[in-house]
Amino acid sequence: MDLWHGHRSGGSSSAKMLVFFTVAAGLALIVLFFLRERFPYFFQDCAYMLRNVILAVRMLKCRKSKPFYSIVDRFLDAASRHPSKVFIHFEGRAYSYGEVDKQSNKVARALQAEVRLQEGDSVALFLANEPSFVWTWLGLAKLGCPVALLNFNIRSKSLLHCFSCCGAKVLLTCPELLDAVEEILPTLKEQGIRVFILADSCSVPDIVPLSVKISQASDEPLSPALRSNIHIRTTALYIYTSGTTGLPKAAIVTHERVWAASFLLFACGATAEDIIYVNLPLYHSAGFLIGTAGAIDRGMTVILRRKFSASQFWDDCRKYNVTVMQYIGETLRYLCNTPKKDNEKNHKVRMAIGNGVRSDVWSEFLNRFGDIKVRELYAATEGNIGFINYTSKIGAVGRRNILQQLIFPHTLIKFDVEKEEPVRNSDGLCIKAARGETGLLVGKVTQRSPFIGYAGNKQQTEKKRLRDVLKKGDLYFNTGDLLRFDEENFVYFQDRVGDTFRWKGENVATSEVADILSMAHCVLEANVYGVKVEGHEGRIGMAAITLKEGEDFDCSDTYKQVSNHLPAYARPRFIRIQPCLEMTGTFKMKKVKLVEEGFNPAHIEDQLYFLDTDKRTYVPLTEEIYRAISSREIKL
Repeated sequence: MDLWHGHRSGGSSSAKMLVFFTVAAGLALIVLFFLRERFPYFFQDCAYMLRNVILAVRMLKCRKSKPFYSIVDRFLDAASRHPSKVFIHFEGRAYSYGEVDKQSNKVARALQAEVRLQEGDSVALFLANEPSFVWTWLGLAKLGCPVALLNFNIRSKSLLHCFSCCGAKVLLTCPELLDAVEEILPTLKEQGIRVFILADSCSVPDIVPLSVKISQASDEPLSPALRSNIHIRTTALYIYTSGTTGLPKAAIVTHERVWAASFLLFACGATAEDIIYVNLPLYHSAGFLIGTAGAIDRGMTVILRRKFSASQFWDDCRKYNVTVMQYIGETLRYLCNTPKKDNEKNHKVRMAIGNGVRSDVWSEFLNRFGDIKVRELYAATEGNIGFINYTSKIGAVGRRNILQQLIFPHTLIKFDVEKEEPVRNSDGLCIKAARGETGLLVGKVTQRSPFIGYAGNKQQTEKKRLRDVLKKGDLYFNTGDLLRFDEENFVYFQDRVGDTFRWKGENVATSEVADILSMAHCVLEANVYGVKVEGHEGRIGMAAITLKEGEDFDCSDTYKQVSNHLPAYARPRFIRIQPCLEMTGTFKMKKVKLVEEGFNPAHIEDQLYFLDTDKRTYVPLTEEIYRAISSREIKL
């Protein structure tokens, strides 16, 4: 009888447990359904925040580790774990992690022998997108040397300025950039700068060929003691960004920022099995830090190209089984402008990471090329606040969450576009922009989110610091960008303020362009600004100019000045001749009205000119040319 009663009692207990779990499961499903309906991004927010917690723990470990664990150590670990895994594919040749490790040792030893480089000595790289860029940087990093990544488009005055900013005594270049270096060589010689070229020989005196010396150097590992004083706040890189001085600014990139940028691939869901396609310049944060350093962090393979090619893009992706691609807005638009093919969705690309894509291009890209998770970013090389749109909501540059607001405090403040300054109340404090209202994004400067500034440019560093924002004595980083937060915490980019605009994925400093225009013998003053062109991202360069007394506009001389001294993306494509330039009360040139008026000859009485790249001169901007630009018959 006891056994029988026990059996019945156990059965009853099991039945109750079954009912309990059924009810609990039902309630859980109801709660999950409610959360999904009420908060459609709840689970994506949780997954993203969890990844960020993991990254925060990793950063804390890096910060406390002794000796300091840098991205170079991460690379060495990857080379040790899988030496034969392909690290870089380039122009039909594969370079394994082990090969790149050994080649970087050889570069470091060759430079040690030639220049006696020591920890802390800055070196400037003026190289094209090629594997030598990566292993040269690695070799220098193994010596504890900060590296300046020079934009290979810049020339003469700008190139000299960028070089001098970082305090380097050594410049490394390649054969295809020899002419640009030769142009500034006399000045470099005067300053005692050593110039090396990655070639077997060089006909130019004072430029030392380094390739033979590298090939003869030992590939044995270098002692970590060579970089023993490196820590998380030590300068790792100088990456250049355009500014209001008219010349590029050298943003100081610490090892902490290198880690933070390299973590972005993990934050977006990339793994060691992914293969990333890098066709952006390695002198930029996107291609170098997010793409290449990010690949090192994940232990991925990089498909590296010299430059972006829309016609070869998908063929490359299919050939190399690419799963992650990088972009700027222009690259996605170029891909959408290619002739349609039957096999456009026949690829393995699952994720695209970048910034600057328009909503219409975003939608068309997905329709044509399949279900690719677009991870649009908002960030600045020197900034202390950034966003990721990890939900793929079309049009948003990011999404805010509670964790981010706690770790990296930020806000939008009201901004007077005409006066180009924040709006302040009677107490002298800034005013928060309302939800849904456009405002200037500012990030609070704290121990966790510092703003380091620019090398050799205290004035520009101070310009980016905004004080007394929400309370007296506080300090914020001024991004110079107008954004909008919507009711669902999505972030939308609205515009760029000040003296910089963006074209072809590059920042253009208006005062630098104005200085170059003023070198033309006919130009008295120049007011440079960016104007929107239908169907294009960013703003293209335009200048309102006044002419010297008795002078006519000299089309060929003006073209000569801009083509000789400015990269193609910075050359003003439109010129507007005015009798005088409008000034503000503080003698700043007025631009808002000029930007709004654009370059339509039907609506502007002033003479207009267009930079014709085929004719290599400026030509009068006719309504016919305007229509051809609008219909995209003329490519900009």
